[in-house]
Amino acid sequence: MSYPPQGLDKADVLADLDTLLSRLTETRAEYIDDINDALNHPTYIFPGDTDLTCTFTAGQPADTFGAWAEIADSEATTLSSLFAAAPGHITVIQEEEVSDQNTRYQLEIAYGAAKTHITSQRFAGSGKFQSPDNHARVFATEIPAGETVYYRMKSNTAVADTALVHLRYHTH
Repeated sequence: MSYPPQGLDKADVLADLDTLLSRLTETRAEYIDDINDALNHPTYIFPGDTDLTCTFTAGQPADTFGAWAEIADSEATTLSSLFAAAPGHITVIQEEEVSDQNTRYQLEIAYGAAKTHITSQRFAGSGKFQSPDNHARVFATEIPAGETVYYRMKSNTAVADTALVHLRYHTH
């Protein structure tokens, strides 16, 4: 078989291959940049100071998610405000304190009016786990700039259990 196949112009085929290779190289470079950004970035903590708290409250009755609520700290600063000008990611959720040490908790975090899923997490008080240091590393969906970030939580008890948390995040 001869190259190029009959009816094709060799110069056209080589030009098409050159164009394809150029596009693949550009696309690959973008992916490499995305991977590098995911692995190498400064991270920040929300709430942003030690005298601030972020409390998640479970729904009632037991094993029922509460209503979606915007994530905010004890001074009403919202996590959403940190993503107002640039998209970003939540990278860690750290439970600092829970209202009932013998309770299991489950939370979901989402963004936007459609409540687009970001992540879910299950944790428990130190009466349930060997270590009271519960945190989850999150490899989750990017939160677009300007979107509202929400949580909802449930626990296995019939009261409105609470969890004090902080979140580590980064923006692009």
